[in-house]
Amino acid sequence: MSGPLLDRIDIGIDVPAVPADALAAGAPRDDEATTARVRERVAAARAIALARQGRTNATLAARDIDLYCVPDAAGAALAAQALARLSLSARGYHRILKVARTIADLAACATIGVPHVAEAIAYRRFDRG
Repeated sequence: MSGPLLDRIDIGIDVPAVPADALAAGAPRDDEATTARVRERVAAARAIALARQGRTNATLAARDIDLYCVPDAAGAALAAQALARLSLSARGYHRILKVARTIADLAACATIGVPHVAEAIAYRRFDRG
């Protein structure tokens, strides 16, 4: 896929195939307690974003990203390194910042730090060729 098309994808991860014998044996049921906890975290993160900026992180425009997705100094340095090393476009860079903002919200952190930026960069694996 071309770079401009990839820039429109926020998260790219590899999902390993399930072995045939595991499929034949039947998949274990999802742990409802775990699903409920994840649902609660997502709802809380969404509420944080809506309270902060009146919209979800995914719908932020470039000018909003400059207001609401500003990492701390160390996070900004890491994002700048990624910009240079991964040859990111402005759109790709902004996508990393929006995903980092969401990761920070999921962790209930007001500040976007290195761990949030690093995780967001990791989700852009497909940019590395």
